Amino acid sequence: MRFVIVTGMSGGGKSTALKMLEDAGFYCVDNLPVSLIEKFVELISMPNSEISKVALGLDVRSDQSFEDATRVLGEMKQKGYQFEILFLDADVNVLIKRFKETRRIHPLAADGRVEDGVRTERRVLENIRRGADYVIDTSHLLTRELKEELDRIFVGNGEYNSLMVTVMSFGFKYGIPSDADLVFDVRFLPNPFYIDELKRKTGNDREVQDFVMKHEESEAFMEKLTDMLQFLIPNYVKEGKYRLVVAIGCTGGKHRSVTLANELYGRMKDRGTYGMKLYHRDVENRSV
Repeated sequence: MRFVIVTGMSGGGKSTALKMLEDAGFYCVDNLPVSLIEKFVELISMPNSEISKVALGLDVRSDQSFEDATRVLGEMKQKGYQFEILFLDADVNVLIKRFKETRRIHPLAADGRVEDGVRTERRVLENIRRGADYVIDTSHLLTRELKEELDRIFVGNGEYNSLMVTVMSFGFKYGIPSDADLVFDVRFLPNPFYIDELKRKTGNDREVQDFVMKHEESEAFMEKLTDMLQFLIPNYVKEGKYRLVVAIGCTGGKHRSVTLANELYGRMKDRGTYGMKLYHRDVENRSV
């Protein structure tokens, strides 16, 4: 039997993940009282049980200690029960934004301040996150992209090392992304903006891509960047890093950076056991 504990930050996507696992054939249970977890596992582990895949949702509640849950899980492991832990995480600012948009009350926000609740919860979940088998950062993930990651792990049984790499294009005129780990400036390349027939197009259009990539400097840059990332990523994984944002910037974030971000994503997406996401921050930005 495959038994998965689904937990993580409130607003991180646990409920969505459970629905996706249910669609994938898992028997899913959410919000089970801590005192019933071990009994539940005993029942589904009986020899005559017809259940082969189980996902149990576990989250922070204001009326019960999460420490009790981690203690129960530890005791289960000592008794020989096998399970995997999936942790859904997201950036603090993203979590706050999600709570404000849905007008939900954070379970640990005693004074009503979402930010305080999020920071308290992160401290409470620190140990279980550290021991998780899979950590998925949903900060910039679309629903279908989360499904792809879950399918890769729990349907395709693919190898997974919990690192999510985001390749982002941006425009320097709108500021460097605050969450970027690696920033690359490609303003040294010829700018399609000054070509009349390309000015209104973006790096998602073939004509712009062909213009940018026809230059020797573009190909040389891509080869060196790809080679460097192939060296860096395994070492980041070794150090336990779970999120890497590679930001590629040009002046407006519409032509050169978009083209090269697309190119990098295409070259890297099938080369490792890490997750990959492509994000164009400023491609639709019309402000001056």
